[in-house]
Amino acid sequence: MRQYFADLHIHVGVSSHGEWIKIPTSRNLSVANIIDEAANRKGMNIIGIIDALSPLVLDDLETLVERDYMTLKAGGGYGYNNELTVLLGAEIETVEQSGRTSHTLVYLPDIGTMRELSRYMSSHIKNINLSSQNAKMPLKRLIKIAADFEGVIIPAHVFTPHKSLFGVCCNRLTEILSDKEIALIDAIELGLSADSQMADRIAELNAFSFVTNSDAHSLTKIAREYTVLLVENASFDEFKKAINNTGGRRITANYGLDPRLGKYHRTFCKACGNILTPDLDAKICFVCGSNKIINGVFDRIEQLADYTLPHHPSWRAPYCYQIPLEFIPGIGRKAMEKLLTRFHTEMGILHLATKHDLTEVVGEGLAYEIDKARTGQAQIESGGGGLYGKLVRTRG
Repeated sequence: MRQYFADLHIHVGVSSHGEWIKIPTSRNLSVANIIDEAANRKGMNIIGIIDALSPLVLDDLETLVERDYMTLKAGGGYGYNNELTVLLGAEIETVEQSGRTSHTLVYLPDIGTMRELSRYMSSHIKNINLSSQNAKMPLKRLIKIAADFEGVIIPAHVFTPHKSLFGVCCNRLTEILSDKEIALIDAIELGLSADSQMADRIAELNAFSFVTNSDAHSLTKIAREYTVLLVENASFDEFKKAINNTGGRRITANYGLDPRLGKYHRTFCKACGNILTPDLDAKICFVCGSNKIINGVFDRIEQLADYTLPHHPSWRAPYCYQIPLEFIPGIGRKAMEKLLTRFHTEMGILHLATKHDLTEVVGEGLAYEIDKARTGQAQIESGGGGLYGKLVRTRG
């Protein structure tokens, strides 16, 4: 078995004919461009195209297969150039009786099976060609449908204040799901503003593997978070085994942002921009008096936590803080091109290049910043209310 870098939540912006799939995203975010960026610039081994419920995306994927750009792999998923596996996923919005909504990721092994799910869901979703649409059903029904298709089921960005399970829909899974339905969930996606330290303060999450994904809405955002899978090969079947810790397959690491860099980390006043750190239950801004409060992930987990300190199961993979290269002050286009020329991919820069190697390419000061960022030692100003946190440069 070997380890594979996997980013399983990447959006498609437009079809090959220019039709919008995910709004808002970059118009450069086509299926072909995603595959090229993920394999040749980012150095990913497995990616999830999460808008494959759209018939327009399925048509583009099928065209790539017909042109031998990709081939169906034994065990599911599609291989590109012997270096990347493309998994097909759907991000689907559900609504509870309260009217509150959440997003869930459903993965299937091949185009044919995803087309069947797409046809089925088209009777529930108003515009099946667009991404992340409301299926006008509760999560419990979507779980049953996905299980009938033998799909992998992963609730998405579960703590964010918009369209997520714990962010808005419930305080406990048992409020909206039966034990049988909970058992059908394969893993939990943490989201950019949370980490394992935070999530493992909630008792009922100790049973689940955690995945970290980019939720990329542009090419540069691919692999800003990713999961490392220990599997026999890069296929749908092996991915499913890894996230369920079966047959010796498992997640060996989660690489993600320090949660302080996430744009929903702290509670935030939308009216005046103040981050409301003193009061975890703030409903009114103590600076301007506005009630336009966006609840932060950190503060929401404080409200939900069963434990003061995290209780990690023995098999929990380590969460490794790693800051994407584009976040690092001083890395512009020219510096990035120099680094990629020398180390080939961003994974090569982040995982293989020594500090001495980096110094030879970009100089001591920038090499120092890169090394701190990739080892989780950078100084950070927290984000909130839709604005990302930022790094504080420690050398001139």
